[in-house]
Amino acid sequence: MKLFQRLLVAPAALGLLAPISANATEINLNAVSDYSGNQSEVDSNTFKSSSNNKPTLISGGEGLVSSPDSDSFSETTTASFSADFAIGAVEGLAAEDAVQAVYGFQIDLNTSFTGSDSLDVSIDAGNGGNGLSEFALNEGTADDVLVVDGISYTFPVGEKLTFSVGNDSAGSALYSTACVYGTPSDTLDDCGNANSAMDSTGTATAFGASYDIGGGFTAAFGYEGDGDGTNGLVTKEGSDTYGGQLSYAADSYGASLTYANYNTSTTDTVYWGLNGYWTPAETGTIVPSVSVGVETGNPDNSAIDTRHYFVGLQWDEVGPGTFGAALGTQQHYASNVTEYYMYEAFYSYPVNDGMTITPLIYVKETAANTDDQTGIMVKTSFSF
Repeated sequence: MKLFQRLLVAPAALGLLAPISANATEINLNAVSDYSGNQSEVDSNTFKSSSNNKPTLISGGEGLVSSPDSDSFSETTTASFSADFAIGAVEGLAAEDAVQAVYGFQIDLNTSFTGSDSLDVSIDAGNGGNGLSEFALNEGTADDVLVVDGISYTFPVGEKLTFSVGNDSAGSALYSTACVYGTPSDTLDDCGNANSAMDSTGTATAFGASYDIGGGFTAAFGYEGDGDGTNGLVTKEGSDTYGGQLSYAADSYGASLTYANYNTSTTDTVYWGLNGYWTPAETGTIVPSVSVGVETGNPDNSAIDTRHYFVGLQWDEVGPGTFGAALGTQQHYASNVTEYYMYEAFYSYPVNDGMTITPLIYVKETAANTDDQTGIMVKTSFSF
């Protein structure tokens, strides 16, 4: 059965992904009857908590928590939740040729101790490792396992300087890469800034700083290292990545220049990324926003540089939703080899404040004498 015939079942399957109303608690009718029969007295104090602790997960307030020994969250702690469901298939890719459905779930916890700092913890789960890799829904180390995906602390020093330190987080957390293209795909969401943006896989410790120069200019620095490994941080035997970025943002356009050095015990690879965007002065016009990116790599053990390109167009008001289209190289390619591109289009439609549906279609070029990969997917996202 061909891909597009199989996808005829998608609307029916999507019905399974719609939110299903459920009661928050179970009601014991016999207990309610007995309670009424006993003619118990109920007044304004009946349902008050016997604890003096404040309610959990409420936002607001400034300064340190007055009762650190409390068994509830502080009043400066907030939690946000998101869930993603996707269904689709990729013709030309054996592992994803069949119609599949996957999910992802994330909890983000945020606490402020002074009103201007932020302690952030991300907890993820999913089964996206089973297929539909373009949506990258599985952030954990194994399917259906809830894991801590990152923890970081961000704090200001004075009015212009900000620091961030974390574990399993990105050294580029304080970067401001110039891009306004918002694709749901995993290949083109880096806007051509795949490596100089410095979000290395497997690194344990990250540090970053940013400085508001003024006039729209911002400078930032980042570092990532294997702090959990036996080789340690900033050692000859270890693997370290460090870099910096200079960015500029105006009302309708922006640009950024990004540098990164990937250092191992045997090699150094330097990446330079240049990004820019332009947005129309008025929304809802037929003129889209434009985002572009180009990145070069220079491995010290090779005489041949690598390169990576991206161009994305986005219309923010097409009916009730957003339409986007882009093309870019799938990865870095040496200048003496054939480059393979990915082409995509998506439409993101907000059903309500907490639910968004995004269909995506894309084509990935493959080597000669093989069929290109054609993917059709629908992603349903919930935030609450």
